Formats: sequence, C-alpha cells, structure tokens
Amino acid sequence: MSQDAISPLPLGTTPAPAPADVAAPDDTDSSFTANAPASAPRAFREKRRSNAPLWVALIVLAFLGGIAAAALAFPRLSGWWNGTAQPVMVATGVKASSPNAPVSLPADAARQDLLALRMSELEDRLARVSVAAQAASGNATRSEGMLVAFAARRALDSGSPLGYLEGQLRLRFGQAQPRAVATIINAAREPVTLIDLQAGFDDIAPSLRTVPPGTDWWTAFQREAHDLVIIRKASTPSPLPERAIPRIARLLASGRVAPAMEEIARLPGKATAERWLEMARRYREARRALDLIETAAILESPPVRVVPADLNAARVAQ
Repeated sequence: MSQDAISPLPLGTTPAPAPADVAAPDDTDSSFTANAPASAPRAFREKRRSNAPLWVALIVLAFLGGIAAAALAFPRLSGWWNGTAQPVMVATGVKASSPNAPVSLPADAARQDLLALRMSELEDRLARVSVAAQAASGNATRSEGMLVAFAARRALDSGSPLGYLEGQLRLRFGQAQPRAVATIINAAREPVTLIDLQAGFDDIAPSLRTVPPGTDWWTAFQREAHDLVIIRKASTPSPLPERAIPRIARLLASGRVAPAMEEIARLPGKATAERWLEMARRYREARRALDLIETAAILESPPVRVVPADLNAARVAQ
C-alpha cells in the first residue's frame, strides 16, 4: 500500500463514494442498519442503569464484611503478635453496661467473704494442729528425759556403771545442769549404795559409843561432863549413844542419810566415822544431782508457736 492511500483527508473534503462494484443492501437491510446505531447505546445504558443499585449494595456489603472480619481477627492477631493468648469473647444475651456506670456484684462479694471465712477456719485448724503436735513433741521430750534420769538413779542405787546413760546425760542435761551431770558421772565411777552405808555403820557403831583411844584428857573430861547433865525438849531425841545408834540404823533403813549424818556428828566417837561420813556425803550429793536432772526433765518445755487471733481477723477483714 502506498503512502497516498493511508494519508488523512484534508479538512473540508468529503469521502469518495463507494465503488460501483459493491452491492447495496436491500430495503429491509437498509432500515435495520439505519436504526442499529441509535438503539444499541440506549439499551446498554438502560441495562447498566438497572444493575447499578445491585453493584452498590454488593460493594457496601463487602466493605462492611471486611470491617467485621478485621474487628473479629484483630484480638487474635494482636495476641499472636505479642506472644500471649487472648481470651475468646463469647457473646451473651447480657447487655453491656456503660463504662461509667457502677458495677454491683453482690454474689461475687458474698462468695469472696465465704471463701475468706473458710480460709480463716482452715488456718485456725492448722494452727491448733501445729500447737498440738508441738505439745506432743514436748511431752515426748520430757518423757525421754525422765526415763534417762530414772535409769541413772537405778544405776546408782545398784552400784552399776552408767554405760550409754553417760552420753545421754551429757546430751540432754549437759547444758542445763552441767555440775549435776558431772556429779552423777563421778559418783557412778566410785559408786556408794545404801547397803554400803548400812554395812559401814554396823562396823563403826561400837566405836561411836565412847571417846576413841588417844584422845587428850581435857577433851575426854569435857565430853564426860557434857553427858552428866542433858537439858533438852521433850520432842528432841535423846543424844545418848545408847538411844542414838538404834535411831541412826532406822534412818539408814528408810534412806534418810542426811539426818543419820547429823546424829553421828553428835556422838562421842565421831572421829572414827570420818570415812563413813565421806561416803555418806558422796551418796547425798549424787542423789541431789539426780533430783536436779529429774526436775529439769519435768520442767523442760520447748517453745510453742501460736498464731495470733488478730492475724486471722485481719485476713478475714481483707
């Protein structure tokens, strides 16, 4: 095709008529072609105008659906982004109240008060159980201490060694009564029994009636002059050896060593009883030490922790 064939027409010119060899349509075709350009745009415009509200409604619904989906997905997406799970909100039929309106929860408050009261009762029970357990532990400790003290007394009375009781005495009474424990241990190493004292007294009883030989004449004269006239109360026992010696024997038989020592100290031959008096003193000191540790075992009580009542009251108030 040449350049002249595709060049635009100049202004003011009309296109050339169609070639002669092109066949013209018939009358029916000419009427259809004449009306077609005018009716087609009108039908399209009417169809487009009838579909416009539907498209607008679809767009509005899609926009609202997107907003609702974003509102529902935002809590979960924010929880996933922050690493914490957000609680799922379940729709209920209860109408949400205004933020500024006062919220009244009488049922929850009553439930909290009931729970606080029950917690206080449980704490009181636990405190009583703890006190009872500590008291039982204290009673067991006292019982064990008394058993150790009684076993030590039985060992001293029979003149047998303490054995394992020596360690128990140091463990249980070494801090509270150290001197008493030392006295008992020393007495057990050289035991003196009541039978030993009675046998020793029977041996020295004849020599207690008179002044021992070798005593200077002045001391003997004073003793004889003292025995000539005796003034005493009717309730006071007679200091005469004939009456004192049987009385001392009865005192020893009943275990009263201290009064027997006092009676022997008043007799004329007390100088011959020095060794016996030393044994009697050791016996008496050992029994005093036993009395001390028995008292310590009975009075021993560990500290008891008691939950104060005002603390429970404060918890209930909270």
